[in-house]
Amino acid sequence: MKEPVTLIVGASSNPERYSFMATHLLKSYGHKVYAYGIKKGMIEEEPIQLEWPAAGTIDTITLYLGPAAQKPIYDTILGIQPRRIIFNPGTENPELEALAQERGIQTLEACTLVMLKTNQY
Repeated sequence: MKEPVTLIVGASSNPERYSFMATHLLKSYGHKVYAYGIKKGMIEEEPIQLEWPAAGTIDTITLYLGPAAQKPIYDTILGIQPRRIIFNPGTENPELEALAQERGIQTLEACTLVMLKTNQY
């Protein structure tokens, strides 16, 4: 079985952003990551990708985009076919959660950082 990969949607090279912190912490805990953002940059040694990963390659999506920014990319998010989507604080979106659940995708309203630090990831 391939090692699970976490897709960080809304990745930023700004160390003060939670997406940056989550990428750093995921990697420090030994998780493989795919950082997706709208601007080129780096999160330490991890490049921010400007293209979406292929369907079936991602285990978990952790969102760092608000609901309004999510809406235009619903099909892309769902098309990746992750096992689960984590809606971090401020990204909660009942509409996308319902669409994901209809497709058998687990959804969580949680904080990736807290989940990692409390061994719930």
